[in-house]
Amino acid sequence: MEFQIQPACATQARPIARLIMLAMNYECCQYFAGPHHTLTDFEDAMTRLVTADESQYSWRNTLVALDAERNVAGVCVTYDGGQLHRLREAFLKEARESFGRDFSDIDDETQAGELYLDSLAVRPDCQKKGIATALLKASIQRAKELGLPRVGLLVDQGNPSAEHLYHAVGFTYANDATWGGHPMRHLVYNIER
Repeated sequence: MEFQIQPACATQARPIARLIMLAMNYECCQYFAGPHHTLTDFEDAMTRLVTADESQYSWRNTLVALDAERNVAGVCVTYDGGQLHRLREAFLKEARESFGRDFSDIDDETQAGELYLDSLAVRPDCQKKGIATALLKASIQRAKELGLPRVGLLVDQGNPSAEHLYHAVGFTYANDATWGGHPMRHLVYNIER
């Protein structure tokens, strides 16, 4: 399969939002939307967050893989972990306004000193073709360009296939973590100086 990795653009917000939801998993998305809202409502909210300039999910923080027809086949959302609180404000505001929910006490999933890989997903029809690996390698390159010493991510302990992919690219175990009530592993890729 032919694909091209490039920075995202705002016009790709809807397919990016759908892939972020795939990365989050739909159960998690429904949790954030609450019992009185649908996954479609959550997709609309995520699309607004992707369109925003100052959001952890912004198109500005996103690399896309485009298929031969120039459709979004995969996404990788990354940002400087030191900017988490500033970038998260958009999500907190969206959750309050769209769903009447307050997540201001949500756990921090990253910290300063790492390019945080927030979301990585590939369309199901495009999986197993090297897209996720290419997006990971492009993110490592982005960390180098930003002068950050490592790339970090959280992987659900119940997702060994994703963890295997990260290890194959060079990520190593750093510590156990919890996010959203799920047991996670914090993996890092240390940038050589």
